[in-house]
Amino acid sequence: MVDGVIFDMDGLMFDTEPVWTKAWTPTLATIGLEFNPELADAARGTSGKSMEAVINRFLPQVDAAYVRETLFATAHQMMEAGVPKKPGLDELLAFLQEQGVPMAVASSSSPELIDLHLRNGGAREYFDHLVSGVGMSHPKPEPDIFLKAADALGVKPARALVLEDSLSGVRAGVAGGFITVMVPDMVAPDDFARENATRICESLFEVRDLLAAGELG
Repeated sequence: MVDGVIFDMDGLMFDTEPVWTKAWTPTLATIGLEFNPELADAARGTSGKSMEAVINRFLPQVDAAYVRETLFATAHQMMEAGVPKKPGLDELLAFLQEQGVPMAVASSSSPELIDLHLRNGGAREYFDHLVSGVGMSHPKPEPDIFLKAADALGVKPARALVLEDSLSGVRAGVAGGFITVMVPDMVAPDDFARENATRICESLFEVRDLLAAGELG
């Protein structure tokens, strides 16, 4: 059994990614632009300067900080009523709690959104540590957010499981030396993920089953 588990949130624990995608349309409309699906896909799982770099790559003429801030505000408003939990989340959390495995959330979303989703989903009690990538000098795909979460849990990266749905998150987990499992949501695994992730699972149910069988960590 692993010594700790670090959860991404958007697309991994909660079905928020369709909302983030939808939020791009009114966000870009404020600067007279139309929705760009390639931009939305490239920005998925990023935050802060990392997201701004993606925005500037697609839209070099815009104020990337304004776009990022507007996107987060728009998405937050759209998600206040709650979003569905991903299949297997409750079962995985209950299993880890029964095993006495400490858990943390490490998400590119704001602290307010992390807390909102966990409370709306009845999952806040499972987590002693919540780490946000907002304002972090080196967000995903750098490993800093996961390293911070591991330090908070008091576990070594090599003995900690990172659960991610995004490609940038997988890169961050691998770079930090974590046991990295991808549970794809809206983006399929790329060559890097297939070659470097510890496992690629279809659902959180599969993650639970692998942990119970001693096949992770």
